[in-house]
Amino acid sequence: MSKPVVLIAEELSPATVDALGPDFDVRHVDGTDRSALFAELATADAILVRSATKMDAEAIKAAPQLKVIARAGVGLDNVDIKAATAAGVMVVNAPTSNIISAAELTVGHILSLARHIPAASGALAEGQWKRSKYTGVELYEKTIGIIGLGRIGALITARMQAFGVNVIAYDPYITSARAQQLGVTPVSLDELLAQSDFVTIHMPKTPETTGMIGEAQLKLMKPTAFVVNVARGGLVDEEALHAALVAGTIAGAGLDVFVSEPPTNSPLLGLENIITTPHLGASTDEAQEKAGVSVAKSVRLALSGELVPDAVNVAGGVIDPYVRPGIPLVEKLGQVFSGLAAHSPLTSVDIEVRGELVDYDVSVLKLAALKGIFTNVVSETVSYVNAPLLAEQRGVAVRMITDAVSPEYRNVITLRGALADGSQVSVSGTLMGTKQIEKITEVNGYDVEVPFAKNLIVMIYTDRPGIVAVYGREFGEASINIAGMQIARHEAGGKALSVLTVDSEVPAGLLASVRAAIDADVMVEIDITE
Repeated sequence: MSKPVVLIAEELSPATVDALGPDFDVRHVDGTDRSALFAELATADAILVRSATKMDAEAIKAAPQLKVIARAGVGLDNVDIKAATAAGVMVVNAPTSNIISAAELTVGHILSLARHIPAASGALAEGQWKRSKYTGVELYEKTIGIIGLGRIGALITARMQAFGVNVIAYDPYITSARAQQLGVTPVSLDELLAQSDFVTIHMPKTPETTGMIGEAQLKLMKPTAFVVNVARGGLVDEEALHAALVAGTIAGAGLDVFVSEPPTNSPLLGLENIITTPHLGASTDEAQEKAGVSVAKSVRLALSGELVPDAVNVAGGVIDPYVRPGIPLVEKLGQVFSGLAAHSPLTSVDIEVRGELVDYDVSVLKLAALKGIFTNVVSETVSYVNAPLLAEQRGVAVRMITDAVSPEYRNVITLRGALADGSQVSVSGTLMGTKQIEKITEVNGYDVEVPFAKNLIVMIYTDRPGIVAVYGREFGEASINIAGMQIARHEAGGKALSVLTVDSEVPAGLLASVRAAIDADVMVEIDITE
């Protein structure tokens, strides 16, 4: 019997090949040579890539036997996850391989900004001895503001506390208990910006977080403060940052990531009060070796049919065909749930499965729910194994509840959670008809039947005549097209819920305007990530 073919398309460490072991036919190809790549893909069971090899829909189509695409790193920009999922190909990466390297680079940027290390080194190399010009500041007793207290944020916290600093953090999904455990004071974003001497951002890049540090936020900072971004390009508005650095609104900045990379002709590169590095967050020997070994182990697991820790699209392992269609449904429900819960930290969540599904092993649906809940919440890639850990780190209690009785639907899955402010949120969904269409069937106790869409708006307000016309006009005047709408209520004149599907993202300012116009209790936009 022939061995499964594992294709290595880019240079990886010898330890990666060793981790694969002797059970595979390991072949090598230059992944940037498309014709050579396609020829090898024809018989490949798995492929290991870094960032140069493009595993797009065309490449996936050329690989009829392919079961796994393994990215030896964190980012997945060069992998078409949607096309891979449609073809039944598992995608894995190494989500924790670079977290120590990224945290250490962040600390390096902070130290370099505090003591002008790159500029002083450059001046000395040119024969200039300018001690007074490069007088810096001590970190001792300064305030470090961390935006996003996930794994990397926690690592930075521990390292910076050794310098005797005060650490404050903004993360709407972290409970006060978790913050206390880390020795961090939770504050609002505005408070963090106003109080911090150094601000470092560690958030995922989503429509809500893109440009979250812009002109208004930079104006809140001290003129002696610095901002650092080693997370994702675009979290800091580069145009606003340039203006702030030129005007002296803030003292300086450190950037490892940019909106466009490489940042050719960026005006930021010519400024004296900025430190830049070429996306080096994962560029250490240790991180590269960890990434290769990690995905090699995932390939072994996947090709042997076991649960794969770092699968980003399917769970792997033995999952009954009757359960498998529920995985993407529950992930989407998780994203809706986290959108509804964004106003307060989550303290507990129940995943309730009702109907015929309970005759099968549905444990993977718990993992899918947590993966969906944290997908747009944390900066690191969320997988089926690290999702429970993320919940544990945030002090979120998780329960799985099953019940064979489902009065209204053949099967229905509900995510129900309690928040730190005492409120509760819930969302339910099911698969309908022979085409197994994914639909939302309940939101916060209101019965609906809404197909999923990329852009959803959920509103809860007091029911009264003409209110639909009010928000319809607001969206229309802003050229936001409403593709679908459903309204639910318990009684006339009471609270009503509207769920809208729209054709494009809605600016935050418009949401605030609509909320004020209809005096809504709840007004959230939810962008579903495939």
